[in-house]
Amino acid sequence: MKIKMILCLMLIGFIYNDAISQIRIAGKVTSIDGGSALVGVNVVVKGTTSGTVTDVNGEYALDVPNTNSILVFSFIGLATEEIKVGNRKIIDVQMSSDVKQLSEIVTIGHGKGRRSEKKAAAEYEMADIDESYAVRPSGVATTSYPHPPIESNNEDYAKIVENGFKNPFADPLSTFSIDVDAASYSNVRRFLNHGQMPPKDAVRIEEMVNYFNYDYKQPNGDDPFSINTELASSPWNKDHKLVHIGLQGKDIAMDNLPPSNLVFLLDVSGSMSDANKLPLLKSAFRLLIDKLRPQDKVAIVVYAGAAGEVLPSTSASEKDKILDALDNLSAGGSTAGGAGINLAYKIAKQNFVKNGNNRVILATDGDFNVGASSNESMEELIEQKREEGVFLTVLGFGMGNYKDSKMEILADKGNGNYAYIDNILEAQKVLVHEFGGTLFTIAKDVKIQVEFNPAKVQAYRLVGYENRILAPEDFNNDKKDAGELGAGHTVTALYEIIPVGVKSQFTVDDLKYQKTKITEGAISSSELMTVKLRYKAPDGDKSKLIVKTIEDSKKSIDNTSDNFRWSAAVAAFGMQLTASDFKGDLTYSDIYDLAKSARGKDEQGYRAEFIRMVESCRLMARK
Repeated sequence: MKIKMILCLMLIGFIYNDAISQIRIAGKVTSIDGGSALVGVNVVVKGTTSGTVTDVNGEYALDVPNTNSILVFSFIGLATEEIKVGNRKIIDVQMSSDVKQLSEIVTIGHGKGRRSEKKAAAEYEMADIDESYAVRPSGVATTSYPHPPIESNNEDYAKIVENGFKNPFADPLSTFSIDVDAASYSNVRRFLNHGQMPPKDAVRIEEMVNYFNYDYKQPNGDDPFSINTELASSPWNKDHKLVHIGLQGKDIAMDNLPPSNLVFLLDVSGSMSDANKLPLLKSAFRLLIDKLRPQDKVAIVVYAGAAGEVLPSTSASEKDKILDALDNLSAGGSTAGGAGINLAYKIAKQNFVKNGNNRVILATDGDFNVGASSNESMEELIEQKREEGVFLTVLGFGMGNYKDSKMEILADKGNGNYAYIDNILEAQKVLVHEFGGTLFTIAKDVKIQVEFNPAKVQAYRLVGYENRILAPEDFNNDKKDAGELGAGHTVTALYEIIPVGVKSQFTVDDLKYQKTKITEGAISSSELMTVKLRYKAPDGDKSKLIVKTIEDSKKSIDNTSDNFRWSAAVAAFGMQLTASDFKGDLTYSDIYDLAKSARGKDEQGYRAEFIRMVESCRLMARK
């Protein structure tokens, strides 16, 4: 008995000693050139997955196991620093640029004929040509160094009128198109990394939620995606319920993906001369080119004052030839976006691959100012082009004069998806890690329609998707365009529900002149709602219908999956950023705790980054 007690005490001692041996380390990371704070530097305990990222002030704090721990400070384009903790509690670090690393980003797997390290590290030389700018050397890779705050802002965002609660008697059906775009999230991150709150209309909650992948089950039937649902109490209003609807696109191995016929449509106008535009664009497309296979082919079209083909359709087996054409691009002139789009689609059609992936990839800051420049004109143009069987990917770059509203229209109306590239790591996420989802469509015109049981639902609200709302009759209309789903992509939608019997300021009074009778079937049913989905095959014209019911329950949010809690945390963060009327009493601290509890699998660190963004926002808001 004594031996057992001694062993127990020893075990408790080991656990206690391990707990108290944790050391809190804090500090600030700055640039060796000028001493400016570096935002977003990764700080990791070597040999572990424990780490953090510097905030808007370049500051960090984390716990380490013991004095022998080594901190690793890393950032793309900067020389990695490894520092042993020792007896210090404050560790400040200065980081310098890494010429070799920058050169490696430029050359990525191609040695012969590529630029030297000296040229790759050279500063941009600006030359005045025809009242515009040419960027030299054109092959230098941009890095995600923190930029100074945006002083003059001529950015353009479409107005968002937040969805309100609806009465299921007056509006029994909620219909919308799916949205796999994620541009809003990385754009919001860009503002927060500059220490600024984003414009409210820049925050599209569904795009923030859908920036992340979720751990949904893979489809096992004939349909190219699975449907996953969950219901629990709402974190921002405990008297309300939150419904989580998740779609999981089928994963397809790289070797099994169809051949690609890609046309890069690149904006080289004068507005693209900034380091975080054309130079970053080139670095991003190098990552994509490196990913392509010999059976894939690439053409390059550029547009400025006029549009032109700089590379005919070329097999990806000739990567040096494609990279040389990319390297030789420079910025100058006005922006004939409409002419560029027409030419890109023409070339894509000329090289069309039957049963393949035919796609135009547009990269721009969205500043179309010659030709078809209005949103209405661009919408009409892109709607005509989508009928040709060519899909569209839109990649946004830059700041200050960024035209988000035009970019979103192009993607929404052109059977496409839309991402915002604020640094080379985001380019890697979109074009490498999510290669299949970004470039290979497995289902098009995907629509969702929900019918609510009025015996259980007093009012409902779709969270986000404001610019994706469809009329009820559009659901069965196969001529009505909707969103596309890529291989391996996940799509998540949330509904906030006010149950029958709950007093709420958001409910609508009963009607005076008419009454709607609830059927006996609705009263006796345990169903909360019915979810219907329609989709078409990528080359199909007729949609297929899927129906799924959701049972009512009283589950607490504490008993939900990581998927549920994570999506709720991201949506709540979006509502905080927009000062939503429906955000309830949830604080940034509450959102931080909720997200931290739901981090789950996070191999690439995207969720950890979000958690740190919430913490930075809390500090900025002083809440």
